[in-house]
Amino acid sequence: MLKLNRRSFLAASGALTATSLTGLARAAQGEARELKQLTLPPPIGRRERIQRIARAQALMQRNGIAAVLVESGPSLDYFTGIQWWRSERLTGVVIPATGEPIIVTPFFEQPSIAEQLGIPAEIRTWNEDQEPLKLVADFLAERHASAGRIGMEETNRFFLVDRLRRQMPRAAIVSANPVVRAVRMRKTAAELALMQAASDITIAAFRHAWPRVREGMTKDDIDAIIGAATRALGGGYDGGLVLVGEATAYPHGTRLVQRVARGSNVLFDCGCDVHGYQSDISRSFVWGADPSVEQRKVWDQMARGQQIAMKAARLGAPAGSVDDAVRAAYTDWGYGPGYKLPGLSHRTGHGIGMEGHEPVNLVHGETTELAPGMCFSNEPGIYLPGKFGIRLEDCFHMTAAGPRYFSEPPRSIDQPI
Repeated sequence: MLKLNRRSFLAASGALTATSLTGLARAAQGEARELKQLTLPPPIGRRERIQRIARAQALMQRNGIAAVLVESGPSLDYFTGIQWWRSERLTGVVIPATGEPIIVTPFFEQPSIAEQLGIPAEIRTWNEDQEPLKLVADFLAERHASAGRIGMEETNRFFLVDRLRRQMPRAAIVSANPVVRAVRMRKTAAELALMQAASDITIAAFRHAWPRVREGMTKDDIDAIIGAATRALGGGYDGGLVLVGEATAYPHGTRLVQRVARGSNVLFDCGCDVHGYQSDISRSFVWGADPSVEQRKVWDQMARGQQIAMKAARLGAPAGSVDDAVRAAYTDWGYGPGYKLPGLSHRTGHGIGMEGHEPVNLVHGETTELAPGMCFSNEPGIYLPGKFGIRLEDCFHMTAAGPRYFSEPPRSIDQPI
C-alpha cells in the first residue's frame, strides 16, 4: 500500500517523529550493519531506453499523436535516464513520432543534464529571459507538427499545457496515456529483475527486524531497524509504515502513540528501491502472545482474500474484476458490503514499478485488461475500526502463464515472515 517518496506524508501522519530511538532499537540497527549486501541486477541501460523510445513511437503512430512532452519525474527517467526535480523551470524530453527526441533544459543545467542523458538526443537550452515552450514549438514546427496532436504525460503540470497552447494555437493538446502509460505498464525482463531484487531485500529486512521487536518499542524504533537492514542489504529506503495496536485498523495509521505490548497487533508496510524500481510488502502479526480467536480468524480470511485475488488475475480479465472477486467473498463473510467497514475500505491492489503506486489499479470499475508484464500489489486488507486490522501485501506480475509473485505470502499468523 505505501508508496515510496513518502516522507512528507509520513510526517503528516505521525509515522516520522522527532522522538529518539530506544537503546534496543539502536542496538538492532548496529546488528543490521553486519548484513551482507545482496547481489543486484544491473541498472537499466542505453539499449533498453532506446527500445522504450521505439515502442513509444510505434504507439504514437498508431494513435495519431505527433509528439509527446514529458517533464521531470519518473517518466523522464524512464525514457532518458535523467533524474531531475520539478521546479518552475522546464526540463523535459520531446519525443516525436519519428526521429530522435530532444531534451529541453535551462542553459546553466546543460552540463548536468548531459552527463545523465542515456539516449541519443539533442539538448536544446533556454536562458532565463526566454520561453522554453517556444523551443518545444520550434522543434515541432521542424517536424511539421504545428497543427498535430501533441501528447502530454499525465503528471505534467498545467502551466506547461497552457503555455504550449499559446505557442501552438493550431495544435491539439491530448493525453499521452495511450503512449507513456501503455509503455510503462508492461515491464520487461530487466525491470522485473530489479523489482525482484527489491522484494528480496524487503523480505530479508523483515526477517531481520521481526525477531528484534521488543516490548515498549515505538513504530519509529521498528522502522529504523527495517531501514538499517534494507540499506545494508543494498536497497534504497525512504521510510516505511509501521503500525501497532489499534492503529493497524486504519490503513495509513494514526498520530496516537503506539508502543508494542504483549498481544499487540503489529503491521509492517515497507518497500525499497533498487536502481529506480520498487518493492511494497506488508506483514501482520501478533507480538509476544498467542493470537486471539478473532485475530487468527481475520488473518486467515485476509490470506484467503489474497488467494482469491490471484485466482481472479487471469490474462485478458479486466483489472477491476480482481477487486470484485475479493469483495464478493468478503461480503459473504459478513464484511462490507462494498467499501464499508468493517471490511476492505481500499482497493485490492495498485500498479507498481518505478513508482510505488502506478496505473492501473485493481479496483472496482477498472476495465484495463490484464496482460503480460503488468505488475500489481495484492493487499485486500480487513479492518475492524476500534480493534485492529490485518494487511498482507505481496506484489506480482502477469506472465503468459498467469500471475507470479515477487514475494511469497506467509503461511500463517504464527509464521508471518
